[in-house]
Amino acid sequence: MEIDITDNTNTLSDSHIGLLKEALSFAASKEKIMNEVELSLSIVENEEMKKLNNQYRNKNEPTDVLSFEMDNPFMELDNEIYQGPLQLGDIIISIDKVKEQSIRFNHSFERELTFLAIHGFLHLLGYTHDDKENEKIMFQKQEAILEEFSLER
Repeated sequence: MEIDITDNTNTLSDSHIGLLKEALSFAASKEKIMNEVELSLSIVENEEMKKLNNQYRNKNEPTDVLSFEMDNPFMELDNEIYQGPLQLGDIIISIDKVKEQSIRFNHSFERELTFLAIHGFLHLLGYTHDDKENEKIMFQKQEAILEEFSLER
C-alpha cells in the first residue's frame, strides 16, 4: 500500500509518520485489502479543518477527521481491465484535535493520531457510524485493530 502523508503543520516526527504508515498498512491487511492501493493523509490545523468541514459537510466548526472515498477496493470492475493501483481516497486529520482529544481521553498523542487515521481509513472502506448498528460495527473494528496493533486505550 502506498501512503502519501503531508504534514501541513510541521508537527509530526519521522517516527509519527512511520507509525501512521505501519498502522494503516496493518489495518489494510486486517481488512484483507490485497489490491495495490494508494491513499493520502494530510495533517492540518483547526482553521483549515473548519473550512473543509464547512465546505463539504456544511458544518462551520473544525472536526477531528474527514475522509473522502475515491475507489472502493471491494467494487467489481465489470470486465474492465484496470491498470494500476486503486485510489482509496484522502484522510485529513486536525492536529489540534489530536492534541485536545489525547488529553480529554487520557491517552497518548500517538494513540489518538493513530485512532483518527484508522477511523478515517475505515470510512474510506465504506464503514459508517450513521446509526447505532453501523456505529457498533465500525467502533468495534477500529478498537480491535488498535488493540492488535498494541495501541489500545
